[in-house]
Amino acid sequence: MSSARSDMRAKRSGTDPGTPLGTRIMAGSVGGLAGGIVFGLLMAMLGMLPMVASLVGSNSAIVGFLVHLVISVLIGLALTIPAPGVLKKGLVISAVVGLVYGMLWWVLGPLLIMPTMMGMPILTLDGGSGASLMGHAMYGLILGLVATIVVRRGR
Repeated sequence: MSSARSDMRAKRSGTDPGTPLGTRIMAGSVGGLAGGIVFGLLMAMLGMLPMVASLVGSNSAIVGFLVHLVISVLIGLALTIPAPGVLKKGLVISAVVGLVYGMLWWVLGPLLIMPTMMGMPILTLDGGSGASLMGHAMYGLILGLVATIVVRRGR
């Protein structure tokens, strides 16, 4: 009984450790991969994967897809590792957090980081920007939902 009380006090005081690190790593990896696969299929249909491959000196769509998946997992981990409690809030909150997170990465990735790496102008919107925003939003939504499901199964 006293263990339950100290758990409640820890949660109220903000010292609750939240989800174990191993579970957060699994959640970010699986969620990032699931979102990355769906987003990668959209990118393949739009012919965007060779541009992703150019980040590693290739023009192969397959290489682009693999690079995209690695990035997707890393971005998934960047959400789940530092946020021990966010994945326990429920599917609706996780979906909203994921959606916003995906849209944030739309600004960071294709509008800032990638153009900088490729020597192109930053914050440039073009014909593919809407599809890219949609893809990043889908990625984040799937990441949030799948990561939360993984956390729930890991309890």
